[in-house]
Amino acid sequence: MMKGKRSRRGVGEMVEIGVLLFSCILVWNPSLTNADTNSDDVSALNVLYTSLNSPSKLTSWKANGGDPCGQSWLGISCSGSAVTAIKLPGMGLTGTLGYNMNIMTSLIEIDLSNNNLGSGTQSNQIPYNLPPNLQRINLAQNQFRGNIPYSISQMSSLRYLNLGHNQLQDALGDVFYQLSNLVTMDLSFNAFSGDLPQSFSTLSSLTTLYLQSNQFTGYINVLADLPLKDLDVSNNRFTGWIPNKLKKINNLRTDGNSWSSGPAPPPPPYTPPPVGRPTKPDQQSDGGGKSGIGGGGIAGIIISILVVGGIVAFFLIKRRKRKTFREEIFEQEQPFNPLDEPKEMKSFQTSIDTTTLLPTAPVSLKPPPKIEVQKSFNQDDFQKKPVPKKTIPTAIKASSYSVADLQMATDSFNIDNLVGEGSFGRVYKAQFNNEKVLAVKKIDRTALPSQSSEDFLELVLNISHLHHPNLTELVGYCSEHGQHLLVYEFHMNGSLHDLLHLSDEYSKPLSWNTRVKIALGSARALEYLHEVCSPSIIHKNFKSSNILIDTELNPRLSDSGFASLVPSREFQASDQNLGYSAPEVAMSDQYSQKSDIYSFGVVMLEILTGRKPFDSSRPRSEQSLVQWATPQLHDIDALDRMIDPALKGLYPEKSVSRFADVIALCVQSEPEFRPPMSEVVQALVRLVQRANMSKQMFGGNGQGTSRRADDVGDFL
Repeated sequence: MMKGKRSRRGVGEMVEIGVLLFSCILVWNPSLTNADTNSDDVSALNVLYTSLNSPSKLTSWKANGGDPCGQSWLGISCSGSAVTAIKLPGMGLTGTLGYNMNIMTSLIEIDLSNNNLGSGTQSNQIPYNLPPNLQRINLAQNQFRGNIPYSISQMSSLRYLNLGHNQLQDALGDVFYQLSNLVTMDLSFNAFSGDLPQSFSTLSSLTTLYLQSNQFTGYINVLADLPLKDLDVSNNRFTGWIPNKLKKINNLRTDGNSWSSGPAPPPPPYTPPPVGRPTKPDQQSDGGGKSGIGGGGIAGIIISILVVGGIVAFFLIKRRKRKTFREEIFEQEQPFNPLDEPKEMKSFQTSIDTTTLLPTAPVSLKPPPKIEVQKSFNQDDFQKKPVPKKTIPTAIKASSYSVADLQMATDSFNIDNLVGEGSFGRVYKAQFNNEKVLAVKKIDRTALPSQSSEDFLELVLNISHLHHPNLTELVGYCSEHGQHLLVYEFHMNGSLHDLLHLSDEYSKPLSWNTRVKIALGSARALEYLHEVCSPSIIHKNFKSSNILIDTELNPRLSDSGFASLVPSREFQASDQNLGYSAPEVAMSDQYSQKSDIYSFGVVMLEILTGRKPFDSSRPRSEQSLVQWATPQLHDIDALDRMIDPALKGLYPEKSVSRFADVIALCVQSEPEFRPPMSEVVQALVRLVQRANMSKQMFGGNGQGTSRRADDVGDFL
């Protein structure tokens, strides 16, 4: 008997050992469990955990690595190896969302409602880089500020959006045009203001809308044709009349507004919607009139058509005259130098105090009077309508060089004469017989959309008509034997990038005065391209390596007029362009004047901090200059720690603070809140005016020895 028992016991022990060994194998080789989580999802959740201040209540969560799906992280749902939902409501979480959640392409739901997100941190806005395929977003009852992130405009699958009970503010942007699947939206109990955006009218699936307890103004006619079943617009500042169609909604609340009493006016004559915006043919509010059209109605329609036709004819004639006027400006090649002389500073007495500018508020500054004279044409001509092709003379007013000439001047493009390599080709120093030194840009074959000489000559034509003291001047060109070359002025001081990032122990660092001078001159260059050239020109490639510095330390912006050569994804992802692209460019290739302004703000950050826009050698939280610096721009003590150590404390504290205010405006994630370049120029000029006043008060010696001594000089 004992022998039998021992035998059965031995078998049992062997089974237990076998199970243990099999478990060890699974642990040693986790792939056998089939629970590996997508690496992008793991990375994004690691960053989210850190951004939420690493709360211990999030069991199993880690700051590095881990297996959210296999280890059943709290609040995480998966489908296979992909994370599909994050649900952590009512957990008392603080901090904010992660900066790289856009890489979670399988995430369809996020619920972080009823927490304290946005509190106790300077990054209190909803990040712009949300997961692109979300169907449900619930961030209600937190402490987020700012506005709705622009990235929501691209979420065509979104069905539920709840941002109620936060501290969101300002006017809503037109970000709703692609949200035709949205069924429920709650924006209640915030501080939104302004009129409802026109894109509300395209929310064709919206049945539930809560807008109560905000500061909205204007009419609610854009809601008239929506299939709403629940609507609450109470406790706002709406005016006008409630459309009859909305009065039929059973669950309707409209109290606490300034509605007009008396009969509603008849609907106005139909006017076409803005170009490129979807709309419905019956988008006017219901005036409550009869459905039939009598003789008087027909007569009224005929009169309206005649009146509208006359107005359209008038504006067509007027616009044709404006077009002729703009063409004459380019044919005369009159350079425009806004604020180029100190005497013109008198026209800026109405300039805004940059200390009053807030990074999340829409800009309402007035552009300089002189710029308004140059902008006598309609601003809509370049922002909302297709840009007509520029009319230019047939003759290129730049010298034509032969390949032999340029080979001789560059010693057959010897590597010793290579002075730089940009996005479109290499740049060589060229020494000519008359002892004149120029720069030759050899355009890469891959940079031109086609290899035709006609396209290249059209490019040369466009560039040759750009004249401004802060642009590099085109001297000549060469188009022979399949070679495409441009000849520019040569600036021996190199680029701003070189002076900030490649300086050695023998070179003298840029003073604060010089940095402000470079920022102002660069702003004027962009202002010229955006607001003086007609049609306006988007640079698309604004960065410190494209800002050359002349012998007087004035900035000269290069690569202007090259926008047609700028590709999309691969261009943004190149090492030399990392960190400069605006959020909307990185997401959808949408270049605009506003994306140029974002890139300008990044360059200003370079000037302020001496750091590169993206630096993989730094700690992870500091690699992206904008994400690291933006939360600190309004903290004086933080600014002292951020500023370029090469300045050695020699800078005026107030000037740095105002400089940071301008940066904060330019690098806002929502493009509609970034100011136009004319207002950026105005703000920087105001900064300089104050510095010069301080210079006079302190005797003008400019020999400050600390950050509190006004080290000011003649910026202009």
